[in-house]
Order: sequence, then structure tokens, then C-alpha cells
Amino acid sequence: MINQKEMNNIYDNEQFFEQYAQMSRSRQGLSGAGEWHQFKDMFPDLTGKQVLDLGCGYGWHCKYAVECGASQVLGIDLSEKMIQEAQGKNADPKIRYEVCGLETYGYPADSFDCVISNLVLHYVRDLDEIYGRVYRTLKEDGVFLVNIEHPAFTAGINEDWEYDKNGNPTCWPIDNYFYPGERTTHFLGQHVVKQHHTLEQILMGLLNAGFHLEAVKEAYPSEDMMEIPGMKDEMRRPMMLLIKAVK
Repeated sequence: MINQKEMNNIYDNEQFFEQYAQMSRSRQGLSGAGEWHQFKDMFPDLTGKQVLDLGCGYGWHCKYAVECGASQVLGIDLSEKMIQEAQGKNADPKIRYEVCGLETYGYPADSFDCVISNLVLHYVRDLDEIYGRVYRTLKEDGVFLVNIEHPAFTAGINEDWEYDKNGNPTCWPIDNYFYPGERTTHFLGQHVVKQHHTLEQILMGLLNAGFHLEAVKEAYPSEDMMEIPGMKDEMRRPMMLLIKAVK
């Protein structure tokens, strides 16, 4: 089952949300996301398509889908604060936003041409359950686009580097990789509960659900982001895993 209680509490926490709002991906949208230069190339033709965004956050991907010609987009997120931001920043007559968790949404059969899940599945304990529901709600040849924290990242101890005496990162320690489950990390000044999944669980779960994999990418920052402080260190270990799966 999905750890919805923790998800809801942390993203609707005032202090946490204020910090989240300062992140480049919050302020600049998709252009501020280091993985976007890879993820956007995985999107199918959305002209006239029905799109579902699971964990839509500020609604950046919803608005992008409309800009790409989608006829109707539904963005759901458990956080009321996220939905309020989406309605303010990325409103459009073709987009409907709804406060709803991944486990409570109905997933009507054969209803969507594309389902997007951006940085939410690492909060999900039972990936297979969600994979099955997404497969059901997609139309034939429908596309499931996934951006999930990479297993090498979620297996990192406290999801942080080890540092030398001068505060420089020396290595990214990994432990208990083959023990999936709950991980408590420190993010934006708060303790955040996530779920670690192995690469096999993530990919084979999609195959076992009936999907075939069209593309798998490990995210790295674009060349024009390399001068941002700390960005070169993002080349030392993967942080996100991008997947395009087709029904």
C-alpha cells in the first residue's frame, strides 16, 4: 500500500512547502528540472490525446501536454497546496486538477492515451499495484511515462554524500540495496519517508504488468547546467530513472 499519510503531511507542511517553492523546478518549471532535456524526448505525439498526470505537483507537465495538443488533461495530487499552486500557475480550460491520492483514484478502463508519473512512485510501497491500475486505464498502445528516483539514489545512506573535512563530497555510499522498503531521508529541512525499490523491481514490474519498454534512461544534467554549483557532482551517480512503457 502507498504511504499516503506521510506524503500528504510533508507536502502540505507549511515550512517544507516554502522550501520546496524555492527549488529551481518549482520556480522555473520544466526548464529548471535537470532531467527535462531527456524526459521531454520520451513524450509521444499528444495531439488530440487524453492525458493523466499522477502526482501532478505544480501542473507543469499538464500544461506542457496541452501545449503539445492534448485535448483533455487530468492532474491529480494528494497535496492540497500542490493543487492550489497548479490551479494558479498552470490553469487551462483543457486541464482539470483534483486533490486525490494514487490509491484512491478510480483508473477507469481504457480511458487515457498517456499517463505521466513524475517523481512520485518512490513514495509507493507496492509498485505492482499501481502498474496494474495504470495498464488498465490506458488505451491500447497507450504510453506510461515514469520519472522515479534511481535505485542507486534511494539505496544511498540518508540519500547523501560522504564528505571530507572540508565539506567536499567524496563518495555516494550505498547499503542494503537488495532490501526494498521504507527509507527515511532528510530533505529541505524535514524528515521525508520514501520507498526504495531495486532496478529489477521497477523494470520487471512493468513487464509483468503487460507493458513493453520502449526507452530507459538514467538522468543527468544538460551541458548548460554544469556551471550551477554542485551540478557536476550529479555526474558521479544517477539520481533519476526515466522510463517509457507502452501498453
